[in-house]
Amino acid sequence: MTQLSQLSQDLSALVAAGEGSVVRLDGRRGAPATGTVWSADGLIVAAHHALDEEEVGVGLPGGREVAGRVVGRDPTLDLALVRAGEGGLLPPAWADDEAPAAPGELLVSLSRPGRAVRADIGLLARVAGEQRVPAGGRLERYLEAGLALQTGLSGSLVLSAGGRALGVASAGLLRGTVLVIPVATLRRVAKGLLTHGGVRRGYLGLTSTPVRLPAPLAAAAGQEGALLVTGVEPGSPAERAGLLLGDALLSLGGAAVEGTRDLAPVLEAERIGDAVAVRLLRAGAPLDLTLTVGAREPLARPHHARRCG
Repeated sequence: MTQLSQLSQDLSALVAAGEGSVVRLDGRRGAPATGTVWSADGLIVAAHHALDEEEVGVGLPGGREVAGRVVGRDPTLDLALVRAGEGGLLPPAWADDEAPAAPGELLVSLSRPGRAVRADIGLLARVAGEQRVPAGGRLERYLEAGLALQTGLSGSLVLSAGGRALGVASAGLLRGTVLVIPVATLRRVAKGLLTHGGVRRGYLGLTSTPVRLPAPLAAAAGQEGALLVTGVEPGSPAERAGLLLGDALLSLGGAAVEGTRDLAPVLEAERIGDAVAVRLLRAGAPLDLTLTVGAREPLARPHHARRCG
């Protein structure tokens, strides 16, 4: 019993130390959301899906309320960046990007669906390397949390048992699953949103569909599938590179492409302006071209069209 009592006290102290970094956000009628303080100058990270309005109320830990506004959104990672009307906020002790994490570690989440903080406990269920979520966003590290799905969970602060802030919880990336958006991802997205106000993506200017290569071509190419170019936008990077309707894309930048999700690495913001090697089949014969990745305007809302680049 003594050990359980000590564990209880330690968890209570952990919550008390972290609750000052969690705020309430009023950006949807009748459904307050949770935000986690990102920096002392008033920046707060929250869930994109929980904020319908651009002007939001911010309920501070001490009970005061101040005005805030959304300064940028990344729907592909269900993230929004909010700036409170005043600074002096208390960010948590963010973990290092490469801080070790292993399945079975104890987690504590802190949300603020009302005036008071709410604490929940769970385990780190799965840990993996870089992954993409269905909406196309990139997580520098995959952290799956065994936390209960509750109102206000998305945007909540997730702490390790040692008090390290691992990231913020999201229930909007994988259906029925709670993920922790890690610190490295938050840092990258926050920087981009502050600079551009939205998601900056690479642009190729083509549409495509996966196809299976005939056996002789597959054997020669060393892969079973390709992306058939079904459209090329006038004046686009794809057209300037010389791509034509009916070309079968085999690789971009040396990486094989067999499905539309394989294009994602060259559509990252940091690839804009890069010259990328393109290998394709045209009328059954291999052809090498070079394509310079263009830039697409920042996204403000989720994009579900089948356009690939």
